[in-house]
Amino acid sequence: MRFQYSEKKVSLPENVHKYAEKKIMKLERFFGDDADALVTFSVEKNRNQAEITVHAANTYFRASESTSDMFASIDAAVATIERQIRKNKTRLARRLRQDAFTRTPEVTSFAPDEPEEGAFEIVRQKNFHMLPMTRDEAILQMNLLEHTFFAFRDEDKDGAFAVVYKRTDGGYGLLEDAD
Repeated sequence: MRFQYSEKKVSLPENVHKYAEKKIMKLERFFGDDADALVTFSVEKNRNQAEITVHAANTYFRASESTSDMFASIDAAVATIERQIRKNKTRLARRLRQDAFTRTPEVTSFAPDEPEEGAFEIVRQKNFHMLPMTRDEAILQMNLLEHTFFAFRDEDKDGAFAVVYKRTDGGYGLLEDAD
């Protein structure tokens, strides 16, 4: 597992990074060696926040926890990711058997700083490679990322672009091309 650290509004000693690495390495049994972990530390209003994002072969797991102690925040974030994995164990195992965990490159870029006058301002742009997946797999990925929507290529519609989203009534919605 490869690690990357980011610190916002805080400068932490190396032992905090080592502690986070030791705790996150316990998750390696789920991902293997070919996984990336991004750990972001921040402090706001005397709350220590640890956000952990693990990317393993086209699946993202994210957890963010905030406590009065950075070590406790790390422990809670790792426990949250482990809970996500256990909760979705059978679905993730099915994806593994279907070879959906193939690694693909990801590109992130940002829009220019100054938009034209009178134009809509795009403040962030993400480009990513979308693999075909089932609607259930897309909902699973959306839930693992704790997002309210997820864009994907629908296997059931020969790779057509589609979006699943979380409805306010607790259900899920699907946006797809009418053709």
